[in-house]
Amino acid sequence: MRATTPDGTRGTAATSRSVQLPGIILGVGLGGFVDGILLHQLLQWHHMLTSTNHDRIGVKYYNPHTVSGLEMNTVWDGIFHTVCWVAVILGLGILYSRVTHHRRAVWGSRVLWGWILAGWGLFNLVEGILDHQVLGIHHVHGGPYQIWWDMGFLVLGALLLTGGYLLQRTGQPFDPDAPPKASRRAGDR
Repeated sequence: MRATTPDGTRGTAATSRSVQLPGIILGVGLGGFVDGILLHQLLQWHHMLTSTNHDRIGVKYYNPHTVSGLEMNTVWDGIFHTVCWVAVILGLGILYSRVTHHRRAVWGSRVLWGWILAGWGLFNLVEGILDHQVLGIHHVHGGPYQIWWDMGFLVLGALLLTGGYLLQRTGQPFDPDAPPKASRRAGDR
């Protein structure tokens, strides 16, 4: 299927794939930052290892209410944020390498933002299933209702993934190989 692109050129649906991988990687990194900054630091609901114990995964328990436990949780939160940062840098690098001519059109594209939301949802689903359920190293908000917080996190992930996928389908693909559209601003002449 051919569609008109933001710069007036014609492209195929396959050209929208040029932002799929970087969009998903950016969404994973940005979703991780939202999780780490909001849930780990601002609300302090959990850290990376707050629910660990010997019986579950063979890792020493790092109680976040002790100095040594908080120190170890802070180190692992830092490792988590480093992975998020690398994902954002990697996503930006791939995006830049694929769409150097149409940067302005790309950042306003439903296709890119849809894939970013899908990546964020993918982060929530993988992190929620792996860290909260399988490994049990932490929960969204520990306590008697932690299963509901964990399930809400998974539902949010599924909604972001679905909504992002649907959003990117409503966007128009663009051809990253097409020449850039001539600027009409007086200062650019």
